[in-house]
Amino acid sequence: MKSNRRKIGKTAWVAGTTAAMTALVVLSAGMACAKKKEKAYLPDYVLKAQTVLVVILPDAGEPMDDPFANRKAQEEVEKALMKWGRYRLALDASTADLVIGVKKGSGKVVSPAITGGPTESPRPGTIETTDNQIRVGAQRGTPPAVTQEETNAPNDRAQTRMEVGAENDTFKVFKGGVEYPVDYAPVWNYIAKDGLKPPSVAAVEEFRKAVEESEKAAAQKQQQGQKKNP
Repeated sequence: MKSNRRKIGKTAWVAGTTAAMTALVVLSAGMACAKKKEKAYLPDYVLKAQTVLVVILPDAGEPMDDPFANRKAQEEVEKALMKWGRYRLALDASTADLVIGVKKGSGKVVSPAITGGPTESPRPGTIETTDNQIRVGAQRGTPPAVTQEETNAPNDRAQTRMEVGAENDTFKVFKGGVEYPVDYAPVWNYIAKDGLKPPSVAAVEEFRKAVEESEKAAAQKQQQGQKKNP
């Protein structure tokens, strides 16, 4: 009996050890696959873009205590882009290679907000300057809509609503040169607390880093291709 118990115990121990080793092998294989997964870089049309339009995302509501928060965030992003100097600012979607949508967070999980009304009216003429650029702009007529919602549901009356889950700032990059660009999935986005806060505007800084990393990756890929095909 003791001999049989020893044999059974030894068999169970071997089986358990084998199962554990198998699990480790599977786990190691999964980690290896994860390491091999390449980092996603921005597409060529972002790297080749020359003009950008900054808009307020259509689902953005204005905080009750700061009814022009999104407009201020929009202007701060434009200033940060001008300071960067890589892209020229466009006045409407028809001349923009990229469209950047912004939405100012409320800092709260649930908060009252204002939609419609004068806070979403067309922008007046503006004069803005940075160390690198000066922009003098004036919209003539109604600019092309960046989302179909603007054409299907025009609204000039301010309304209040409760916004849920909009505590962080949002920055999204869309491909320009298409009808209703904001209705498509963004090619890059950044959502973080104070992501649109001046003077640093972290969202623009992170986008700049993503562009530079993508450029380096594209250059390395080109060099590798030249080595293979001299």
